[in-house]
Amino acid sequence: MRNAPTILHLDMDAFYASVEQASKPSLRGKAVIVGGLGPRGVVATASYEARVFGVHSAMPMAQARRLAPNAAYLVPRFGIYREISEQVMGLLRELSPLVEPLSLDEAFVDLEAGGAAWDAESARLVGVKLRADIRAVTGLAGSVGLAASKMLAKIASEEAKPDGLVLIEPGTERALLGPMSVRTLPGVGPATGDHLRRAGIHTVNEIAEAGEDELVRLLGKAHGHALYAMALAHDERPVVAEREAKSVSVEDTYDVDIHDRVRVGLEVQRLADRCVQRLRAAGLSGRTIVLKVRRYDFSTLTRSETLRGPTDDPAVVREAAARLLDSVDTTGGVRLLGVGVSGLADYTQEDLFAQAAGERLEPAEDEGDHEDPAEEREAVHVERRWAAGHDVRHAEYGHGWVQGSGLGRVTVRFETPGSEPGRVRTFRVDDPELEAAEPLPLVARRPGVWEAGGGASGAGPVVPA
Repeated sequence: MRNAPTILHLDMDAFYASVEQASKPSLRGKAVIVGGLGPRGVVATASYEARVFGVHSAMPMAQARRLAPNAAYLVPRFGIYREISEQVMGLLRELSPLVEPLSLDEAFVDLEAGGAAWDAESARLVGVKLRADIRAVTGLAGSVGLAASKMLAKIASEEAKPDGLVLIEPGTERALLGPMSVRTLPGVGPATGDHLRRAGIHTVNEIAEAGEDELVRLLGKAHGHALYAMALAHDERPVVAEREAKSVSVEDTYDVDIHDRVRVGLEVQRLADRCVQRLRAAGLSGRTIVLKVRRYDFSTLTRSETLRGPTDDPAVVREAAARLLDSVDTTGGVRLLGVGVSGLADYTQEDLFAQAAGERLEPAEDEGDHEDPAEEREAVHVERRWAAGHDVRHAEYGHGWVQGSGLGRVTVRFETPGSEPGRVRTFRVDDPELEAAEPLPLVARRPGVWEAGGGASGAGPVVPA
């Protein structure tokens, strides 16, 4: 472990919920819960206002609704979350070449490797500036932990929440860790925590007092050695720069099991197209097509097919996924489907457009001819859904977001990130003047960036600390 607190851990506070509050003025300061809204849904993120009621991530959505019945329940908007995450990671990479993202909203940074900090004071100044830069660029709050190791930096950022900065001075680590729960240490989950509790070990100090031999006896050699070292505040894990993606995939979980084989096939085709969109957005192609099917009884099957060369052709991926589906028994119903591409490359062999079909002779531009256009149009009409929280635009009222839908109606609140809380109006779900829209930026880049419909202004959003 180094002698200066130059490992930085950033955690964006209640990230998904904070993005929703920043983009929707009427939700600022309110309980907001983001996740799957169906009977099988789980909470992805809860705002701090919702956590007061006991709601937390990974909780079943049905339980969250019982605890906080008056909260705003929204479907995730991963596109804007990824966009904001890229902005934040860009700020981190300006500090150091060693940035280790853990998720969209969390990362480690080795400040010493980038020459950004070399002692406690310089590290603190970097942390203060980083938090200000994140707010200026995204309008959001992030909590920063600074310490001499990854484990301690993460603990420090947890102590800093919400919207704060904590620096752990070298030499104070043991005193800080000692009274903390064993669950504070990395790798101590519910099972290990219960095992230690039954042995009378509840705090980090008690781990150190038990001794290495006792921990090895209780937990095994590898886990025992590692846990004892962490209890003594020893953590030599380096910050590892972001690795290249090994695969690109998409999947959907369905509120009600799909029994219709035709519908299953259409869902696989739709997922294949979404997967290719992600591939192309990343400038990648891949050789191996993967199909994932979780059946009614929770059994999960994975099938894959490797092509002769990398591709980003949607028809090739669709056809390979359809062939893989032919080998899977979906009798009894399907609860989850996924399509992925692995064996990634940053180029495509264009002459392999027909490889998935073997001897198929049609030119690439005729790929869509194998589908019935009327059937496709009907499927799109039937499945036109308005997801709670997603962006829409109305020809007369401008930009807004879906508050809810049902019984042939959709309720929309018209507001933008820079406006006052907007008005609510209800429309038919098939209203021709209402359409899906792209999210607006949370922070105005230029005058007029927020469009009509919510009283746009040039000021940035007010974000709760």
